[in-house]
Amino acid sequence: QVQVVESGGGLVQAGGSLRLSCVASGRTASSYAMGWFRQAPGKEREFVGATIWSGSSTLYPDSVKGRFTISRDIAKNTVYLQMNSLKPEDTAVYYCAAAKSLHSLVVITPNYWGQGTQVTVSS
Repeated sequence: QVQVVESGGGLVQAGGSLRLSCVASGRTASSYAMGWFRQAPGKEREFVGATIWSGSSTLYPDSVKGRFTISRDIAKNTVYLQMNSLKPEDTAVYYCAAAKSLHSLVVITPNYWGQGTQVTVSS
């Protein structure tokens, strides 16, 4: 069993930056690939990025590539999502999740979800 808890959401102006944190706890948490997702009102949940357990390999969709960066602190079992050059269309609830593989994250079928944190970007 892995517990996933996000934090760091808030209100930011367009062009600003925000860093989200995700702590994964549980005996095997450090072996899971970790991913970030978002869901805006009335829209489907969207894959935002993912990293393998070591943090040495990451994946991003084109919609955030170059603006969002995922990093991982294995010692702290924490994954970060650094979001720069934020746009109003980035407004959503952001979720962190843990999965046995990167593929499971890309197809949005992770093993464990966090509760989400709201990010609002004002224009």
